[in-house]
Amino acid sequence: MTRLIRPTRRAVLAGSTAFAASLAMPGLSRAADRPVFTHGVQSGDVDTTSGMIWTRVDRPARISMEVSTTESFANARKLASMDALPASDLTLKRLVDGLPSDQDIFYRFVAADLSDINAVSEPIIGQFRTAPTARRDIRFAWSGDTAGQGWGIDDEGMATYATMATHRPDFFIHSGDTVYADGPMEDEVALKDGTIWKNAVLPDEKRKVAETLNEFRGQWKYNMLDENVRALNAAVPCFMQWDDHEVVNNWSSSRSLMDDERYSEKSVHVLQARATRAFHEMTPLRITPSEPSRVYRKINYGPMLDVFFLDMRSYRGPNSENMQETLTDASRILGMEQVEWLKRALTQSRATWKVIASDMPIGLVVGGGQEAVSNGDDGAARGRELEIAELLRFIKTARIDNTVWFTADVHYTAAHFYDPEKAQFQDFDPFWEFVSGPLHAGTFGPNPLDATFGPEVRYVKAPSKEQGINLPPSMGLQFFGLVDIDGQTEQMTVRLMDRADTELYAVTLDPKGASI
Repeated sequence: MTRLIRPTRRAVLAGSTAFAASLAMPGLSRAADRPVFTHGVQSGDVDTTSGMIWTRVDRPARISMEVSTTESFANARKLASMDALPASDLTLKRLVDGLPSDQDIFYRFVAADLSDINAVSEPIIGQFRTAPTARRDIRFAWSGDTAGQGWGIDDEGMATYATMATHRPDFFIHSGDTVYADGPMEDEVALKDGTIWKNAVLPDEKRKVAETLNEFRGQWKYNMLDENVRALNAAVPCFMQWDDHEVVNNWSSSRSLMDDERYSEKSVHVLQARATRAFHEMTPLRITPSEPSRVYRKINYGPMLDVFFLDMRSYRGPNSENMQETLTDASRILGMEQVEWLKRALTQSRATWKVIASDMPIGLVVGGGQEAVSNGDDGAARGRELEIAELLRFIKTARIDNTVWFTADVHYTAAHFYDPEKAQFQDFDPFWEFVSGPLHAGTFGPNPLDATFGPEVRYVKAPSKEQGINLPPSMGLQFFGLVDIDGQTEQMTVRLMDRADTELYAVTLDPKGASI
């Protein structure tokens, strides 16, 4: 069995007074003529020698940056300054490279007002750890769905983020629905038990659906008002992907808003363009020069782990009955270019484990079979199932071992084992898919399973019929997952957890072909 307690390492969480102070929202006791960091810091897309860092200020400012392997910033490496300007909503992010592997990296921002360069902010600090080049224990967390269905920041805050932080993961995968741009909130919501849910803070951008670029940006800024979100962002690298609610529910090229009175902007393509810009401004994704708005990518996290991030939203054909008999652009969910990239990247991977971070599940029927991969007919592969069948066949034929799928989207937690012996389409090797979420949103489910790829439910936790649907976070059915890879045995242990940090289910997977 994998050891679930990681070796102690110096980490900047609650144990560092200086760092903890830097997580507090600034500005309350500072002079108005000095720049202020408004939404904390973030890091992301960390590999063995580099990582992205991010921050935001309250005015046009020149941001100086330095990195160090010690919390005291002794012998810090100073980076070239960059300007945070209104064109990017005063956000700034950069790739820091040339870093030592398997090392705690501390980074520090200081802002100088461009109108008065002598007006300088207090520093703000963050931390991440670079990936190893040798085998060591690795831990990561994953989940999805933040601030959805009207459940915003209450007096307790987004508590699942705080629970995850106590496990000190090397990184966190946010599997999509990172914001709910289509989910207006109200100050109070009456609950079934007669109590009142109160959204403690509610800016104007969260009182209506997002349509303008600034309203899309406001979705991200709202989430980062929560101290639990900011604390995790500052101490744990966040690897982000998106799904539909970053734009509008169930969007594809065929999505029509003509009958939705909430929207004055009726073009889903305009909304997508604005949402895409906000997503990339507000998250620490590694920039891809050839296609700056791309979300799918691979992160190498040392010799035992490669993470492949999929985008099942941007390149799909129009949402339909999902019953096409042949694989065409209209029946795809990943798109030919992304599929070919994934095949090449999987073939080239030398990591023991190939984690496929998918923003939607494979075998669960979503939206009546029109929204995700499975169409719900339990038969031979048709529609979007054809593209996944092609991919699974390729993985088997190319002898790509140890692929594991992690996803969210459906607002409950589950473990699925896909068995070709029980499937209608059988030309693939068995594999696991783990589902988690929501982080801080309404709880639903469970969804029906489609038999095309032979999924078997090994565990599920979702609301009972008596509990109903769209349960608030205060009900406790908020979920995340933890994954531990043992540095000696290379075994992978996956645990499904709830907001109270209860272990609901655990399984240890033995790697095929590993050298123990």
